[in-house]
Amino acid sequence: MMRRPNAPPPMNGPRFNEFIQSPKVRVIDQDGENLGVLFTREAIEQAAAVGLDLVEVSPNADPPVAKFLDVGKFKYEAQKKANLARKTQKTQEIKEIKMRPNIDDHDYDTKMKKVHDFIGEGDKVKITLRFRGRELSHGQLGMNLLKRVQEDVTEVAKVEAYPRMEGRQMLMVLAPK
Repeated sequence: MMRRPNAPPPMNGPRFNEFIQSPKVRVIDQDGENLGVLFTREAIEQAAAVGLDLVEVSPNADPPVAKFLDVGKFKYEAQKKANLARKTQKTQEIKEIKMRPNIDDHDYDTKMKKVHDFIGEGDKVKITLRFRGRELSHGQLGMNLLKRVQEDVTEVAKVEAYPRMEGRQMLMVLAPK
């Protein structure tokens, strides 16, 4: 793609000063006062008179809205805000709990405590029931156990993937409500 000889270089961030393409802009000064609609050249000169840049803050408005700002500081603040948003973002993980079809009550309670902890943190939980040897011929035991798990977490979680067999394992996925 060929660029025109007088075209401004492609830039990231808001347009400012001579990069503003609109002939007229609605201007807001450094104190937040609306100065009304001015010619872009005139607005740039007024901004330079107070030692600031004219920065386009709302380019899609009609006419575009521009403010008297320090463009470097404006970009820095926007970058800090984006970094903070990325840092506070929670990624949802899938935690796995493994059980056997003939699990004892105390072991079951311990596993369920962990399931509640994981769901409380906002993570999904994959419950894996592993069958060994002849246990595989008693699939209803596994189904009953997973139904029991489902009933124990109904108030805090919903079943995202209902119990299904995959080889010698039965899987179920729970997600926070």
